[in-house]
Amino acid sequence: MKSLTAWAAALALAGCLCAQSPNAPNYTAAGLVNGASFAPGLAPGTIVSLFGTNLSWNTCVLTSGDLAGGVMPTSLCNVEVYFQSWPAFLYYVSPTQINLLIPTSLLPGTFNFWVARQGTAGPVIQVNLQSAAPAMFQMSATEVVATHLDGSVVTNTAPATAGEIITLWATGLGDTTPAIEDGILPATAAWISQLDQFGIQLNGTALDPSAVLYAGVAPGYAGLYQVNVRLPDTLPPNPQIRMTLAGTMSPAGAILPAE
Repeated sequence: MKSLTAWAAALALAGCLCAQSPNAPNYTAAGLVNGASFAPGLAPGTIVSLFGTNLSWNTCVLTSGDLAGGVMPTSLCNVEVYFQSWPAFLYYVSPTQINLLIPTSLLPGTFNFWVARQGTAGPVIQVNLQSAAPAMFQMSATEVVATHLDGSVVTNTAPATAGEIITLWATGLGDTTPAIEDGILPATAAWISQLDQFGIQLNGTALDPSAVLYAGVAPGYAGLYQVNVRLPDTLPPNPQIRMTLAGTMSPAGAILPAE
């Protein structure tokens, strides 16, 4: 005679199998990527994107009305995303893409991940979370998003210049001090905890650590980090720029428009 535990496990498995209908959310581990670079690399507190099909019946974008007490929602358009039993926070859902924030309270390791749409579950996949997954947001396949001190965007027609202070925009820079609660939009600045292991490289040459004037959360935006950096007095044109944190580097190939 089967034990109650065995029966419960059998019923749970049967429910999981029944949920995998042709209309269930469909995705693979390869479709879960860093939301800044669209490359592999996930960490707690990182903005990520999931690509697939049947992820949602509608398209919904996070609005101020979805923020209950300043906390991001874990359900949007009747779609929920889970890392084990921890719900992720949602920015955007559509039939083919979900943008989400991995809970900051998770520790590095391997997690079962799945999407639930109105009670219909997609496949359970395994994902690995690193302690940090640095990646800079990009305005094209080759150029990072950076801003001048006046807030205008660094472009080929308004490039960064030697000695200038610019702001880089990133995700995946790990824990902060003080810590940010899960799903909360930070109201004030908070430096990254692993600052002693953080660096910026231009064409493979590391900048002096003193060039980093601030590296931490961007107030008002969950999962978004800003890095204020003073560029060197000798600046190569359009250098490749990379961030490094705790032994992990942002993807290669992105440049900073500069002259």
